[in-house]
Amino acid sequence: MEWQLRRARAEDAQGVVATVKEVYEEYGFTWEAEGYHADLYDLSEYLDGENGGFWVAESSGEIVGCGGWCLTPELAGTVSGEVVTLDDQVRVGGAQAEVVRMYVRPSARRNGIARAIMRAILDDATARGWSLLEIWSDKRFTEAHLLYEAFGAVRVGDRICADPDLAPEWGFKFPIM
Repeated sequence: MEWQLRRARAEDAQGVVATVKEVYEEYGFTWEAEGYHADLYDLSEYLDGENGGFWVAESSGEIVGCGGWCLTPELAGTVSGEVVTLDDQVRVGGAQAEVVRMYVRPSARRNGIARAIMRAILDDATARGWSLLEIWSDKRFTEAHLLYEAFGAVRVGDRICADPDLAPEWGFKFPIM
């Protein structure tokens, strides 16, 4: 499969929705367009380069993978890399940003897409001088976890996601080298 990675644009929203929705259908997750998934219908919070960054992989005019980062609130007084609770949400202390919405369509997997998206996110973090990212990922995404660990991520805790299924997630810290 031939594909190209590029920064996302506002008009990519429907392709991103279709990509993430396909993975949700694969795993039997609940889709909540007006709630938990509303950010996918309007990618603007990820596109400004200051508060978020987002990439898509495209093959034959179709988006087949996506992922990005968004800024996280400062966790004053926390130990870097330590799991903490902020406003009833479990987070990784000291992380400047969170890796978000990393998905690849089942038909496009094993083509290096997730690896390329992860590399783009980490390169962007390095260019910004950040030292730590966090990611929270459904415990069933075991292959994704292996990818994160291959990039140096360390599992630091778990939580229940605020998604419609209250899915259990693993939390990882990504030290930026």
